[in-house]
Amino acid sequence: MEVFVARQAIFNRRQSVVAYELLFRNSINNCFPNIDESVATAKLIVENQLNFGTRHITCGKKALINIGPDSLKMDLCSFLPPQDVVLELLETIEPTEENYQLCKELFKKEFTLALDDFIYDPKWDRFLKFVKLIKFDIQITPLNQIESLIVRFKKYKNLKLLAEKIETLADFKVAHAMGFDYFQGYFFAKPLLIQQKDIDMNHALALSIYAQAMKENPDINAIAALFQLDTALAFKLLRLINSGVFPVQKEIESLKQALVYLGHDHIKKFISLLVTAHVAQSKPNELIKMCIIRARFCELIAKKVAPANANSAFLTGLFSLLDAILDRPMDQLLLRLPFPDIIKSALMEEKNNLYYILEIVKAYESGSWWALEQAVILLNIPSDILPSLYKNALEWSNNHKYN
Repeated sequence: MEVFVARQAIFNRRQSVVAYELLFRNSINNCFPNIDESVATAKLIVENQLNFGTRHITCGKKALINIGPDSLKMDLCSFLPPQDVVLELLETIEPTEENYQLCKELFKKEFTLALDDFIYDPKWDRFLKFVKLIKFDIQITPLNQIESLIVRFKKYKNLKLLAEKIETLADFKVAHAMGFDYFQGYFFAKPLLIQQKDIDMNHALALSIYAQAMKENPDINAIAALFQLDTALAFKLLRLINSGVFPVQKEIESLKQALVYLGHDHIKKFISLLVTAHVAQSKPNELIKMCIIRARFCELIAKKVAPANANSAFLTGLFSLLDAILDRPMDQLLLRLPFPDIIKSALMEEKNNLYYILEIVKAYESGSWWALEQAVILLNIPSDILPSLYKNALEWSNNHKYN
């Protein structure tokens, strides 16, 4: 499949290119699409860093990558090599205690931090010891209003200043005279669109891996077996290991070895990155959350009526909305999933125990009490235990968010 990214050059005072800002694009239209910032950042990482790498796009120079409040909390930065990137903390990030601690951790991991479209507030003062670059959008904050701030920030030995949205020669001359270190804008270069090839990923299989990774004691063999079923997922995993993010001590000879090397925490973060980038990009997060609640609710009901089918019930609930999420017929999606017939039949609305369990869940969700009573009779389960099981499922889902 085709993937897109734009790069815009950043110049020093001698007008030499020193870095590039990478801008997410999803088509040949060279503009930012109307999507959530965390999805854009996740896709940029998956399609570029976990494809050919940012160095391929920037010719070895530093890549500036936007990080918004959700991306910061989701720790998407952990999939980027600190030596290759500058993290642009977007203006939508607030100078809270939580964000202070997150920035402190990034600083400890040797990331270079920048403040984007900066508008001064004294609350940012304590952050400045972690920051090496401040970007001023001169279309938002005119140069004549920035002069006093330049004097203030020049007192910080390691802090550099960048003027962006430089549109004319006059803008450049004024900014240069004021002492800015770096410059970016249409006067120098418009964003250059770069089109690349990437491997199309089995989104449904990614959700299945995520379901395994969410478990308290995940089975590394089961996760490795699922990765083996999709070339794109296996490729992304091995690219992550070889991307410069992790100090690899020896050659990786198997997908299981790669997963063991990552560890449980990074496996969960990695598959969450893939889910954020590719599964939920055009659908409300509520659909994904509903799938997770359904999965746990189905599992809990199965433990009461058919304990041997608890794992299958979990997967039945997890994938019960897959056709709505991916806008594809369920029968087509099931062709690409390694499910036993009992799960496939239930998802195709053929009557078996898993089908009736799912029907109980659907009826409970919608408040269809007549349908609920019919379903519980068929499974011989008392309906008065369902509220506590549903509450358990809600609490469990809140502790296992996909982002």
